[in-house]
Amino acid sequence: MPYTSFSAKKSYLENNKDTVQAFTDALQKGMDYVQSHTPEEIAQVIAPQFAETDMETLTTIVKRYYQQDTWKENLIFEEDAFSLLQNILKDAGVLEEQVPYEDLVTKEFAKKAAQ
Repeated sequence: MPYTSFSAKKSYLENNKDTVQAFTDALQKGMDYVQSHTPEEIAQVIAPQFAETDMETLTTIVKRYYQQDTWKENLIFEEDAFSLLQNILKDAGVLEEQVPYEDLVTKEFAKKAAQ
């Protein structure tokens, strides 16, 4: 299940395709970096965001993410992940009823970014 997702009105997506694609491409670039670099290299890059954490701990955390296969290779929000997210929200009492995948999810930008 994706930990982070982004939402926008359908009208925004239709009227700002270039902006949405650029944003999605940038996120995919980060995901590509994670797939092609070592935990040590990633720890070096993210270190400024975690100034209170030593490099050994950061590297250990990144290695754990790799071992857990936490990072996806792309941003495509698949239907099974969407269903899992809705189940969690429903069980938590945040969502009253499930919404059809096709009504809320567009993969257009993520698919293009993944190419």
